[in-house]
Amino acid sequence: MEGPTGTLQRAAVILDAFTGTDHMNLSQVVAATGLPRTSVHRVLEQLVALRWVHRDGMDYRLGARMIELGAAAARQNVLRRAALPTLQRLHRLSGCVVHLGIRDGADAVYLDKVGGESAPHVRSRVGDRLPLSTSTIGKALLSVESLSPSDSPDVVRARELRMVADMERCMKGFGCVAVPIGRIGESEAAALSVFGPTARVGDRRLLSAAQAAAAEILRHLDPARRGAATGTVGNHDGTAGRPRGAAFV
Repeated sequence: MEGPTGTLQRAAVILDAFTGTDHMNLSQVVAATGLPRTSVHRVLEQLVALRWVHRDGMDYRLGARMIELGAAAARQNVLRRAALPTLQRLHRLSGCVVHLGIRDGADAVYLDKVGGESAPHVRSRVGDRLPLSTSTIGKALLSVESLSPSDSPDVVRARELRMVADMERCMKGFGCVAVPIGRIGESEAAALSVFGPTARVGDRRLLSAAQAAAAEILRHLDPARRGAATGTVGNHDGTAGRPRGAAFV
């Protein structure tokens, strides 16, 4: 059986070797991977430069960047699991395509898409990246952030209304509405969007259902938000809220 030849393949084999151990020296990594010593040393030093591996004297251990990426992946998986039943119900209720997205730097990234099989003309995919400042879901994500003088009128309005609506911007006869969910822990902002025929997406009942869905997802992520004396869920920083007792069906 041939060993891995590409740099990325070798890096994956080397990183896997650290599973179940706190640290290893160069000889131990070579023994665990079966790769040539010169290749292991070269790849390890590249990983150190990327902060994926940390070198302490003669020993190597997984670096801070790996921990950061692992934590981010765990949070995103928790969000997807918490959101999926609600996204599916919103799709069944609306008949529209429903997306779940998070902020990653200057982009919105789709974590999930429900209903795409019923709308093959909607070419969005999980993993797609959209500019925050121009996309519907991106504006909803920006509304989760604290007030800023650089906020566009669309973001200010999204923060006030807890929704963003763009009709026929991407496709004639179709529109998109996005609703902020809130923050996942102390990091990424999350939001959902609904894309479908303009008349359906613009229906106030669907807008209310989308806001209720966002609030439901937030409560699944943070049980402490299950209710408050004010009778609402959410707050002024862009997190989703709805009147207590409002049903989402």
